[in-house]
Amino acid sequence: MRRRQLTIAVAGLLGSPSVWSRRRPQRDADAAAPSYRRRAEVAAAARMFAQEHELDPAWIEETLAQARYVPKVAQLMMPPASPSARNWAAYRSRFIERQRIEAGRQWWERHADVLDESARRFGVPAEIIVGIVGVETFYGRLTGGFRVLDALATLAFDFPKGRSDRSPFFLSELGHYLALTRREAWQPAAVMGSYAGAMGLPQFMPSSLRNYGVDLDDDGRVDLFASAADVAASVAYYLDEHGWQHGMPTHFAVEAPADRVDRATLLVPDIVPSFSAQEMQEHGARLSEAGRAHDDALALIELRNGDSPPSHVAGTRNFYAITRYNASSYYAMAVIELGAAVAAARA
Repeated sequence: MRRRQLTIAVAGLLGSPSVWSRRRPQRDADAAAPSYRRRAEVAAAARMFAQEHELDPAWIEETLAQARYVPKVAQLMMPPASPSARNWAAYRSRFIERQRIEAGRQWWERHADVLDESARRFGVPAEIIVGIVGVETFYGRLTGGFRVLDALATLAFDFPKGRSDRSPFFLSELGHYLALTRREAWQPAAVMGSYAGAMGLPQFMPSSLRNYGVDLDDDGRVDLFASAADVAASVAYYLDEHGWQHGMPTHFAVEAPADRVDRATLLVPDIVPSFSAQEMQEHGARLSEAGRAHDDALALIELRNGDSPPSHVAGTRNFYAITRYNASSYYAMAVIELGAAVAAARA
């Protein structure tokens, strides 16, 4: 059953003092940053948001006038000036480490009941939920120090030059954010999040919070900052709606083809499962026994290790589902391995 009769609501964040205790106030210097008052494109966006979300355009313009351009947000959105070679071993070490594993074990122990309930409802194992929360925010330790209004306005109206323009995406998210603040009577300039405008322990963007937030504790709101129940269920529901298959592994062991042409052929679809086990073997891949028995599409996932030989796994639809949260095979593998490490720590 794809759709469930769930109580889905948006978090009334200002009603929970514990939310604000985790946030640092914006620096006073930001008050002197350029505002978005009297810009033609802002007025046009206000009219568009008013139509799309049934909001008062005057209120939107007044709210957007509180937003400030944040140079650090634009800077963080840019790729590094001197990009280093991708290195799975280095990336993995940032997340699969003693302190984060121990924090995950404690978080799982405290919230085992709601993790089990979320797993039961949506078919997503608790260790995957735990892995995502751990990679995203270190179990609530790192939820972001930027005003969401500033971050989204900066990226919607002043997206940095020099990389692919994503301003339409952030403009849409800004509209969703304003709709949330109006509906839930938030102070728009008070909510804190990442430099991209993501919020809470699972770092949901505003549209994801509106579409996939689940009120598991049944208190009439979705609180992704202070309610572990809502966090766990929302992450599980998001994955379920993005193709998670109950009971399917995330990946299998595989040796990539020795032949460069065969290997390149299997790597063309990247993270998208596109080959049967038989087809992968016909192209020279050597799958584990479980992988050979897998009766569904697979993807050859390559994780580069700098100057060392790359690592490979055969990713399933569930591996791909995790990449709908963050479109990176490195991210997905870190989530999987962190969750497994935390589960092992509990054993």
